[in-house]
Amino acid sequence: MSPEQIERDLQFSIHAARVAGDRVVGLRQSERWEGSMLADIGDQAADGYLQGLIAGRYPEDGILSEETRDSKERLAKERAWIIDPLDGTREFSQLRDDWAVHVALTVGGRCALAAVALPAQDRLLWGVALEGSERAGLLGEGELSSGDSPCSDAPRIACSRSHTPAWMERFSQAVGAEELIPSGSVGNKAGMLLLGTADVYVHRVGLKEWDTCAPETVARALGWTVCKLRGEEHAYNRPDPVNHEFVMCRPAWTERVIGALAACGALDVDD
Repeated sequence: MSPEQIERDLQFSIHAARVAGDRVVGLRQSERWEGSMLADIGDQAADGYLQGLIAGRYPEDGILSEETRDSKERLAKERAWIIDPLDGTREFSQLRDDWAVHVALTVGGRCALAAVALPAQDRLLWGVALEGSERAGLLGEGELSSGDSPCSDAPRIACSRSHTPAWMERFSQAVGAEELIPSGSVGNKAGMLLLGTADVYVHRVGLKEWDTCAPETVARALGWTVCKLRGEEHAYNRPDPVNHEFVMCRPAWTERVIGALAACGALDVDD
């Protein structure tokens, strides 16, 4: 990709994520729906907007979305957009602010560029993870933390607020954590690390490519380690989009985190 192509696609991803987020915020503020109905309306509104925008601008690219029936056509595409129109639907419907909109572009099955909007927080994180072109930025309040930014020897761990498995407490002890911070949305939890309010995020099962691709892309753009529980890297735009294992931490912490995951039994359980 040329610098001009990268900039064009990056600005598109930022615009798409921001406008989709603004739209669902408006739906929530209308107070016409609540609970599961609000969740469904938000999901479909964001997905419809993003699907139409991508198909109209990039008709030759593949698309993988949580909210639209998958098609094998995307597998033949070198470029594929992987989107989660509303990551953290439960939190969105509960009127919380820990939810996100993910818009990511992959090239050859690898992270290229992405935007992670946090609409209820009025923030958007973006990143380019292409080798030699890495850069990232933040729209809204705060300051981004790079992978080599300093932190204490006792990390703060971002974890799921809806499902915290038994091994998480053992992992926390094994890695010498200061605290566990429950939160919704993969994008939001990744944002916690990138905005300096947490240091480590690990997840065992229940994720798909649309959950992880955009957060991983922005994290990689900032020099963070993102991998599976044993240290393997992720691949994207695969036939089966399941992408259960997710580790995000500073490179200096990688060996310690991977070792703690093995020691706490996280590799040997089903939850």
